[in-house]
Amino acid sequence: MAHREANRITGVQTHKNAPPHSASLYFSPGAPGEERMAEQAVDSTSGTRFTPLVALELASNTKEEAIVWLLSRIRDKQQNGGADLLVEQLGPGAGDQKKENPNVFLVGSTWQRLLSGAEDVGLFKEYNDGSMRGFTCANKHNFTDFNGEGEGFLSMAECQYIVKHELDTLRAIKETHVPGHTNAKLYPGKSIVRRLQSKGILIQMFPLHHQDELKRLSFSWYKKVKLSLQPLDAIRHYFGEGQALYFGFLEYFTFALIPMAVVGIPYYTFDWEDYDKYVMFAVFNLVWCTVILELWKRFSASLAYRWGTLSRKKAFEEPRPGFHGVLGFNPVTGREEPLYPNTKRQLRVYLVSVPFVLLCLYISLYGMMIYFQMEGWALSVHDDNPNFWTGILLFIPSIIYAVVIEIMNLAYRYVAEFLTEWENHRLESSYQNHLVLKVLVFNFFNCFASLFYIAFVMQDMVLLRQSLATLLITSQILNQFMEAFLPYWLQRRRNKKMIRKVQKTKTLQDVELPLADQVRLEADMSTYLGTFDDYLELFLLFGYVSLFSCVYPLAAVLVVLNNVTEVYSDAFKMCRVFKRPFLEPATNIGVWQLAFEAMSVIAVVTNCALIGLSPQVKDYFSESETQLILWIVAVEHGLLALKFILAYLIPDVPKHIHIKLARLEFESLEALKKKKMLEAAELSKGVQ
Repeated sequence: MAHREANRITGVQTHKNAPPHSASLYFSPGAPGEERMAEQAVDSTSGTRFTPLVALELASNTKEEAIVWLLSRIRDKQQNGGADLLVEQLGPGAGDQKKENPNVFLVGSTWQRLLSGAEDVGLFKEYNDGSMRGFTCANKHNFTDFNGEGEGFLSMAECQYIVKHELDTLRAIKETHVPGHTNAKLYPGKSIVRRLQSKGILIQMFPLHHQDELKRLSFSWYKKVKLSLQPLDAIRHYFGEGQALYFGFLEYFTFALIPMAVVGIPYYTFDWEDYDKYVMFAVFNLVWCTVILELWKRFSASLAYRWGTLSRKKAFEEPRPGFHGVLGFNPVTGREEPLYPNTKRQLRVYLVSVPFVLLCLYISLYGMMIYFQMEGWALSVHDDNPNFWTGILLFIPSIIYAVVIEIMNLAYRYVAEFLTEWENHRLESSYQNHLVLKVLVFNFFNCFASLFYIAFVMQDMVLLRQSLATLLITSQILNQFMEAFLPYWLQRRRNKKMIRKVQKTKTLQDVELPLADQVRLEADMSTYLGTFDDYLELFLLFGYVSLFSCVYPLAAVLVVLNNVTEVYSDAFKMCRVFKRPFLEPATNIGVWQLAFEAMSVIAVVTNCALIGLSPQVKDYFSESETQLILWIVAVEHGLLALKFILAYLIPDVPKHIHIKLARLEFESLEALKKKKMLEAAELSKGVQ
């Protein structure tokens, strides 16, 4: 009974009369009162029904022998070098079959294979004693949610992550090239999927949506407007820890801005023209940007522990699909793989990438100078003929400059990606770090250089407030258009014909689309490119607030409003516009934590300098400007010291979690000692 129940949940059943070539799709109604199960496919080789988890789309001109070889490698047992997964070709949909790519395949797995895969990837689950431990099949019944055969123990996102891991680790044995494609070279140990991706044979690999789960998540997340927290656990369950941590940080950042917004509204209202009163707000700003980042570390550590990623070991990184070099021997893995001299890579970075980034910064500086010339022209026109229209003209240069900034950021992003790809980094983490550094340096300079110039060279607080407000509002409007409206409109336009055709297959009860149509609909969706752009947007907003909000206190209010709409627009995109992304195990927000902390250090220096420029402080040191500078530098150093002391005193991991992690490490060491003692005892018996 338990075995049948597990098969019903995972969708794995034996089917003796399976068709030989195409997927057999059917609905499994389940027990009375339960939701309808997803459609299933039948592996034509083993005759096993399975719930499709991942879709593979090969190029339409892929050779037949390559397809047969790939499917056999996916189905082969692990001891034979295969992935031991279930796979079948997707049947025709409701669209024009002549235009459809026939080389779309559905991949799934048996339940026992998924459990062994969970152990291979090192998934952490809640143990009976409440701690989070790495899952092992030997101790599976000691985990909290493991009942019977383990039905419901793994989420669909975790199952898809396991399938992706098994496909990624599928390696060539003796093949010298992909059958039928002599240009796709292989060698023993080479990842097959990565080679297929780099040669354009594998167009895309994506996890499938679960429509019932997606509806429940959408309803609790963005379909109803309510004053409540986001369902982070449900987001993590469906999309994974990486996406859940982003939305958790977005929510945390929004709530952290509320005290500054509450203080800023009356401050802005009563001190509209009194620029001498921003000293206290700057001091508040300094404390705020330090404390919130330290408290976020504790909050993210709590989330990561609850989700089982805090103590999870980092997976060994394989070379990127685009990495190339001369075939050599890797002493770490013991396998042949491309090798590329680090010296040559460094030469590319320092002799090409760095000079080009400096050139881009110069172009940005030149654009800033043009902006100031436009500001001077608009101001002269207004002074000659002050009226309503010339008053509006004063804002036009800032609006144009804000649009130019966004265009330059977008253009530079493509150039930065090209340069980073050309640098030929071996690991994805190295690639991401270099890309983030390039993009952050340019975006910071491009967005904030004009504000620094106005504040510390021109020392015009009125223009600084006007420019900050215009840049912030314009960038938010453009971002909402680019991130929410435009992707939705393009997606609707792209799928208009498909939607019109598949609607013919829907009954009056509005049941789910047939699997073939649903998969092809998802295949045409835009690919989710990760949280890079989302974190970058939050980084720039954090900069606007922490650097100059003492001059424009409403900045925090505008960012709060932006973040609220951002939650709904990002949630809608994740659920309806983009393909479902694969789960990305994450313990924190990664390199972005360092970026935000660097911004907070710059904020200390900036706000101290703004305090030094305030008229009341200047009046206090009216006799000696040198003494003023020395005092500002001393205060700035003292505040930086206080910031680092606070960072040291506030633990990154809460005490109760630290104790649990230490206890788990102690138990692991004790278990290892007992194992060695037993092995030694058995060895001594064998000698006797």
